[in-house]
Amino acid sequence: MTADGRLPVDQRRGYTNVFNALARITREEGVTTLWRGCIPTMARAVVVNAAQLASYSQSKQALLDSASMPVDIVKTRIQNMKMIDGKPEYKNGLEVLMRVVRSEGFFSLWKGFTPYYARLGPHTVLTFIFLEQMNRLYKTHVLDR
Repeated sequence: MTADGRLPVDQRRGYTNVFNALARITREEGVTTLWRGCIPTMARAVVVNAAQLASYSQSKQALLDSASMPVDIVKTRIQNMKMIDGKPEYKNGLEVLMRVVRSEGFFSLWKGFTPYYARLGPHTVLTFIFLEQMNRLYKTHVLDR
């Protein structure tokens, strides 16, 4: 029906609705015409879905990793804090966040993102590769598929 509107006026079929189009195509051009272009459409769907799913997974992992960086900074600062006059340098994680932002700026909470991502990026990719291989082996040897 979409293609019909792009044809010159004298070549348009003038379908009235989807059911009319299906019936007329089947009767006038044969039932196999309904599947014309099916293989390239499926190939396109495979490529699009593979790209979307892979980029979604990678983006999600990167966001989750970068979201955890401020918490990692708090954790590291608390683990490495000094005792000053017998008292800990920080009272709690919130104080660490406030002091870091005040003295070093908001974006310092993501300090070291590049080496962090360089370390975690390959880890994430390898994790997904091993996961897929383990799923394949499970299906082959356990589920007998």
